[in-house]
Amino acid sequence: MPKEKYYQLCLVTDRSLANGRSLAGIVAAAVKGGVTMVQLRDKTASTRAFIEDARALKALLAPPRVPLLVNDRIDVALAAGANGAHVGQGDMPVALARKLLGPKAIVGLSITQSAEARAEDVEFADYLGVGPIFPQLTKPDAAPTLGLEGLAEIRRITSKPIVAIGGVTAANVRAVRSAGADGVAVVSAIMGAQDPMAAAAAFNLAD
Repeated sequence: MPKEKYYQLCLVTDRSLANGRSLAGIVAAAVKGGVTMVQLRDKTASTRAFIEDARALKALLAPPRVPLLVNDRIDVALAAGANGAHVGQGDMPVALARKLLGPKAIVGLSITQSAEARAEDVEFADYLGVGPIFPQLTKPDAAPTLGLEGLAEIRRITSKPIVAIGGVTAANVRAVRSAGADGVAVVSAIMGAQDPMAAAAAFNLAD
């Protein structure tokens, strides 16, 4: 399957929104609802626990052929045999991440302002995670919101696939796509939903 197909609906995990439910259970339900890629993000877990979670999700996602990416931690991605990783502007340089993970891996790079979309390292990324588009609550250190105009500006700068993130919901996903996003990444709208499968399906129904 072309990599572009995976970018349509990415679930970014946040254990704090699980409300006592298992991470695997939420992810499995979301995939049934139409999630096409999963990014494991955990800023507080120990390295061992992070690897265990990544391996468990990799096994879960293998049958439906949904790729697993690890946020920030290239070492965890390698240890778990993940399909790739997503790095931010302050993380490992994307060119080095690409070198370590190999040419077949999916490597995403966060873009928070238009100047970053013009940087040389963008060429080493498979896709750009652009945002936050709207105000959000799951990432306290997030950059200022770009809005739809900021997203459209970055779309004009780059031909790389764009996965928009930050406050994206089923209610605004059409506007986000119209502004230039090839896909969206979602945290709370699916992780915090009582029915993750229905929540994920709502994004596909909104297209």
